[in-house]
This record gives sequence, structure tokens and C-alpha cells, in this order.
Amino acid sequence: MSALWGIDLGGTKIEGVILKSAQNPETVARLRVPTEKDKGYEHIISQIGKTVDLLREETGLEPKVIGMGTPGSIDPPTQKMKNSNTTVLNRQPFKKDIEDRLGLKFVIANDANCFAVAETRMGIVKEKLDDAQMVFGVIMGTGVGGGIIYQGEVWNGRQGIGGEWGHSYLDDSGGPCYCGNTGCVETILSGPHTEQYYQKIAGTERKLREIIERHKKGIDPHATETVERLLHFFGKGMANILNILDPDAVVLGGGLGNIDLLYTDGVEKVKEFVFNPRLDTPFLKPALGDSAGVFGAAFLTSRFI
Repeated sequence: MSALWGIDLGGTKIEGVILKSAQNPETVARLRVPTEKDKGYEHIISQIGKTVDLLREETGLEPKVIGMGTPGSIDPPTQKMKNSNTTVLNRQPFKKDIEDRLGLKFVIANDANCFAVAETRMGIVKEKLDDAQMVFGVIMGTGVGGGIIYQGEVWNGRQGIGGEWGHSYLDDSGGPCYCGNTGCVETILSGPHTEQYYQKIAGTERKLREIIERHKKGIDPHATETVERLLHFFGKGMANILNILDPDAVVLGGGLGNIDLLYTDGVEKVKEFVFNPRLDTPFLKPALGDSAGVFGAAFLTSRFI
């Protein structure tokens, strides 16, 4: 059995891991180096190389192929990076450049897909529903994203945007999105946009955690309006996903995935909109925390070794 190598490329840090095997995903080595993206594209590639070298030095192992989770994704026709908030990566032949520089094969997927595959192969889905064929992994935090896992593998899609529900249309009240459209899921369900909605109706700024607590205590009608709006549109948005994919499970990640109300009142809202007389789909809390990205990146390589 061959070891799985994974790298999670973040805006501030690059994390590397080696797992013993897909069947026994015990951590052999794990480390981090700073991304230092302000130093530019070539420097990021050098830092990835440094991560690989440090893993080699620590373990004496040599990778056959490396999985990498990235902010953004590779555009299949052009093989260039797109939709990355680490903007120096966009429009660059990133996969080719990193393979040429390191002399290694890379398998690349965006960070939401890595989260989803990790929770499916070694996280909460493995624990609760080992026979799941399709899983939808949700990232709800500063932004909103998603990943589709089918039979344990990432479904990227023809355009490399499989699972990107954050930029599907939800409601005009979300207003303009940075992607150029209006009313995207991200403009309504992300943490910052939820906080902005509260500020708009209440005239004061509060963090989302405080808004949730004030709603629970029944002391702030503006907080209650904000939370009820969040739950309503969570129900609508997730029902759209369920109506199209009908996954065996949904895993909620990102900062908003810690909001207990999503698993109770939020799921009740999904029931209102899903095209079925009941809701059989389990909504699961992730088990791997911030480890999911790098573990999922490692699992991208399992079909190549």
C-alpha cells in the first residue's frame, strides 16, 4: 500500500501531510509553512516545493503523486487557475508550472471538494454512512462553496465548477456579487453578508455569533429577523441542491456549519421546500475540523497509486 501525499494551499499557510494509505489513513507526517502570497506567484510555487522537501526530509519517503487543495480551481479547457481569492494564481498555468518545477504529478481540486472528500472517506460520513454513494459538502463561512463526491471521488464537472452552489441564484435581496451576478447564495448565506444585513436593519454592527445569541435569548428583534432570514434561505438553497442531486448526506463545514440552528430549524426549512413529502437526507456536522482540507487533498491521489 502506497502513502498518500497531500498539500492544502491556503492564503496564509501551506499545509502538507503524508497518510499511511487510503485503507489506513494514519498520519505519518504533517507540517506547515507560510504561503507569503504577497511575494508573488513564483514564490508560492517555491513554498510548495519547500513543503514537499521538508516532508521528504522528515520521513525519507518519495511521492508518486501529490494531491493539492487550492483556493479556486483549474479550468479544464485552458488548464489555468480561475476563481481564486489568492488572485496571483488566476489565469496562470498553475498545474503545469508546479509539475514542471517539482518534476512530480499533481492532482488538484478546490478546497471545498477536498473538505467533502475528506469527510466522506475518513470523517463523519465514513462514521455514520459508510455506504454513501453521493455526498454534498458545504462550506459556509466568509464565502459559500460546495463539493460533490460520487463513489468516493470528486465530481469536478466539465467546466471544473461542480458543486459551486455559492454562485447559483437564490434571491435578488442579496444584491450584487463579486462574481458579476446578483442574488447569489453567497450574498445571502455567507457570514459577512449576514452581518451586513443585520447592520442594515439594526443600524449597528455585531458579529454573527452575537446575533445568534441575541436571537436565542429573544432580546433583539433585529437579530431574530436576521436569523429567520438566514434559515429561510438556507432551506431554499439546500432544497435546490437536494432536488437536483438527491445526495445520501450533506456535510456542513465552514464557520456557519457550527450554528446548531441549521441542523434543527434550518433542516425544518429545507423540508418546506424540498420536492418530497419528507426529508430523509441527514445533515451532518464535520468531524475533521481544519484537518479536512489537507486530508482530502491526500485522498485525491488514491486512484492513481
